[in-house]
Amino acid sequence: MNQDWEDRVAAAWATFDEYPQEDAAAFRAVIDALVAELPPDSPLGPFERGCAWDSTGHSDKAVPLYQEALARGLDGYRGRRTKIQLASSLRNCGRAGEGVELLTPELDAPSDELDDAVRACLALCLSGLGRDREGLSLVLEALAPHLPRYQRSMANYARALVAE
Repeated sequence: MNQDWEDRVAAAWATFDEYPQEDAAAFRAVIDALVAELPPDSPLGPFERGCAWDSTGHSDKAVPLYQEALARGLDGYRGRRTKIQLASSLRNCGRAGEGVELLTPELDAPSDELDDAVRACLALCLSGLGRDREGLSLVLEALAPHLPRYQRSMANYARALVAE
């Protein structure tokens, strides 16, 4: 889409916190109006609508929209965001195993600023399956590089959690 549309979507999301929960439908209507400007087969439409449903507490309605966005070919940065958000929504819907299947390949994807979010969400999905040690290992692995000290120790502890 063009930069004007992208700017208006960003501006809409910047106002999200101004909508109280009882006005969630009004926020979704703003997103729906922007989506209506897109070509009917654009993967951005279901992505943005999924984000709006998800952000207003409706993971169940977001899941099929995220899946549709990916099926329509959403890739790159937004595609990775979609996978993270879909995995989180799947976990919220009691389908954590599907979230693990979706995010595990992302551990080997080209690195970007979403790496820690992948690990955090995957850790939550693993925890939802009773695999807390694996989840904790991922979280420590993500946290270690950000620490002012003890990076090596934390990275070693993270590996040890899953080696036992």
